[in-house]
Amino acid sequence: MAQAPAGGRAARNGMSQGALRWSSRNARIIAPLVTLATMFVFFSVATDVFFTTRNLQNVITQVAPIAVAATGITFVLLCAEIDLSIASISTFSGILVATFWIGERYGELGNWGILVAAVVAALLGLINGFFIAYVGIPSFMMTLAMLTIARGLSTYVSEGKPLSPIPTVLKDLASVANKFYGIPVVGLFALGVLILGEITLSYTKFGRYVFMVGGNREAAEMSGVNTRQIIMFTMMISGLTAGVAGMLFVGRLSSANPAAGTNVLIDTIAAVVLGGTSLFGGEGGIKNTILGLLIFGVLSNGLNLLPNLSIYFKEALQGIILLAALLLNVVALRLEKVQTRTE
Repeated sequence: MAQAPAGGRAARNGMSQGALRWSSRNARIIAPLVTLATMFVFFSVATDVFFTTRNLQNVITQVAPIAVAATGITFVLLCAEIDLSIASISTFSGILVATFWIGERYGELGNWGILVAAVVAALLGLINGFFIAYVGIPSFMMTLAMLTIARGLSTYVSEGKPLSPIPTVLKDLASVANKFYGIPVVGLFALGVLILGEITLSYTKFGRYVFMVGGNREAAEMSGVNTRQIIMFTMMISGLTAGVAGMLFVGRLSSANPAAGTNVLIDTIAAVVLGGTSLFGGEGGIKNTILGLLIFGVLSNGLNLLPNLSIYFKEALQGIILLAALLLNVVALRLEKVQTRTE
């Protein structure tokens, strides 16, 4: 039997090693892409309605508010901090919008209440950032305290009752029926927020400083970066995006409920981390967040459509699949780091 020329074998080996090195270097993107493709194919085969225009529009509508909140959380995680207060700030913003629209206690502001709620949400995030950066309270504890404060304010302002009606502009924005060339307008709005976040992180001095602070805070300080200011403003961005997300939730539900939004925190952080953004700072970004949002949206929607799946087991199964996806991401990140060191 004729043997392949040594030069041909060497070339093939070189190509294989090159492909392996490329895969290892880009594992942060490849792992979520593989996860997303696998889920998409599985649910398309397992259900009759998943891969339909109407259902994909539903996925976009459901993920859009989480996408807005995830933009701000991406900034926070890149700084190696955490924000546990986003769910309560989100709920409080929705309560404020409905309260100002009704105008029974605070005077009718109409659509100006949307701006007021956004400013209040940003202010709460700024307070988080100030106490974290300048007072020295760990972000975990500070945002946990703010979670309780914002939740209490929601109950106080609403007197513990759901509020309606809400501004018409929010209902129109968040409605799945409101489309632009077949794409829900709320999805385009969320995409605009994500693009703005990507431009800020990739093409501005502030974005570069965010990565520097998360990657090595001491080195960033020695380079002249005002790390405290960067952390404070990232927390403010997180508060603002959480507030906007809360208003989108209110628009979709057509009412503001002080007991709503309990899953916003877990859903948002899970989506960001699923995309490959590190919890330890300095690695990841909006592109990764978009991938994570798609994974989360496809998984959540697909499980709802599976026949013969107990509704009581769905949440547990979703957690198990998310854990498996996170483990895949951890392995991919370690491969990427190993390949970086060898080079």
